[in-house]
Order: sequence, then C-alpha cells, then structure tokens
Amino acid sequence: MSKLLIAVFTILSRLPLAVLQAIGSALGWIVYLSSPGYAARMRQNLAQSGLANDPHSQKLLRQAIRATGMGAMELVIAWGRPSAAIARLVKNCNHWDIVEEALAQNKGIIFVTPHLGNYDIAGRYLSQRLMQRPQPVELMAMYRPPKLAWLEPLMNAGRVRDGGNTAPATAAGVRMVMKTLKARQTTIILPDQVPGQGDGVWAPFFGRPAYTMTLVPRLAQMDNVEVILFFGRRLGWGRGFEVVLQRLPEPFSGDKAEDGRRLNEAVESLIRQAPAQYLWSYNRYKTPAGVTPPMEASSS
Repeated sequence: MSKLLIAVFTILSRLPLAVLQAIGSALGWIVYLSSPGYAARMRQNLAQSGLANDPHSQKLLRQAIRATGMGAMELVIAWGRPSAAIARLVKNCNHWDIVEEALAQNKGIIFVTPHLGNYDIAGRYLSQRLMQRPQPVELMAMYRPPKLAWLEPLMNAGRVRDGGNTAPATAAGVRMVMKTLKARQTTIILPDQVPGQGDGVWAPFFGRPAYTMTLVPRLAQMDNVEVILFFGRRLGWGRGFEVVLQRLPEPFSGDKAEDGRRLNEAVESLIRQAPAQYLWSYNRYKTPAGVTPPMEASSS
C-alpha cells in the first residue's frame, strides 16, 4: 500500500508548481467553507495575532485560506520530487553565512522553523546544501506522526534522502537528536507544536498563553550548539520559494518560563515576515491532556 501511495505522490509531483498551487488554493477554500470549527479557529487565531486589523483582516484571511491549501498540495513536491529538482525551486537563500560560520566553529545546529511557508521544501533545500559541502553534514528532522497514519511512510520516504534522517517526537527521538548534535551534525525542530504533558510551559504567543515546548531551549544549552531560525517563504504563483535564515534574537537563559517567552517571540518574528503563510488553522492554544490550564497554573 505504501509503495502505491509513494508512486501516486511521485506522479502528482510532476505537475507544475503553479498547477499544484491552484489546486491547493481551491482545496483551502473547500475545507474552510465545509468545516465551521476549522474556519472559526482560523479567524480567532488571526484576530488574536493582531496582524489582521481592519481594513486588512479579510484580505489576510483570504490569503491565509489559499496559502494553507497550497502548503498541503506542495507536499507532493517535497515528498515526491528528486532532491535536486526541489532545490531548484528555491530561488534565493538569505544569510547562508550564518550556517557556515556555525559549522566552521564546529557546532551542531538546531534549525528552528514554525508552520510557516513550506518548511518541508525549505528543509529539503537545507539538507541538500549541507550534504554538498566539501565536508558533508547530515540533517535530522524531528517529527510528530500525522493523524492520518497512511501519510507517515510517505513523509518519511520523502525526508530520508540524501543524508536526511528523521526522529519521532518521543523520548527515544530526543536521544537521537542529542546524539546528532553531539556529533556536530544538524537537526530541524518545529517549535510551535503543542507538546505533551510535562514537556512544556505556558508562555505568551501573540499575547495569549500557549503551551510551549521546552525542548529547543534545553537542547540549546548543550555544549557547542547553535540555534538558527529559518522558513521557506512562498514567492507567488509558480515562482518558487525563498529560504530565510536568521539568528536567534536573544540567547536562552536557562529559565523555562523565560525561555518559553523568548522562543515564542522568535517564532512571532518569523511569522510577521509572511503572516499570510502561517498555519492559522492549527490549534495552538489547546490545553493538552493532564496539563493545568494557564489561569490555574498562574494562580497556584
């Protein structure tokens, strides 16, 4: 079954980017109009961000609806096309010198990207460019298994190529990532995923408490490890992507609550650069099972 799905994805991936984006745009509207709960959460998250103030709120909402669908359809490229073909879709990469400087200092790198733009295509680009260096560097992507189980083999098959590896978001996966960083290799982590019980702290995200992972700040405390923010900005219909890299605005302090705030502020700084391309439909403010809600946690 998985081989058949991979073959279907490979065939679909041959469609031009503009065609896939057009299909995705329509798909985004279909999901939005057919799912009241999904639509309400997208509107609420956008309103909470303060980035969609009138008179631009409806325009940004429409852009976000289309972009969410585009991101879904672009996965057939990220998981189905050869790495070299994916890399050609990246028309520009800002501040690669940050990466080379960290590697020259013999550091492991934590690449941090939120659900913004197309992080899978940007990740494939990073992986290929790292492996093409005179001294190749491997990239490990940490992931949470998708709710649709049939997607997992497709996702892993697409990511485990050309020196790429994956690690599940489990205790075993964390150990794999730590081993990778100690070997002065690199990893990708999505910082805006809601962690499980005991793996997060409540920290403001666009002014509202969100349960925020402690993993990135904890890994950043390891010796000779650097955090680099990045995302893959969509340039427009069929025009490709731009990979944006930047340093962490301020280093982590070692205090969990403070570092949760700093991590979310760093994520916000990326989202503000391309607000229509963030996954506003994600339930970022949910309270995981067994976790004390923020109001109760602050009063205890």
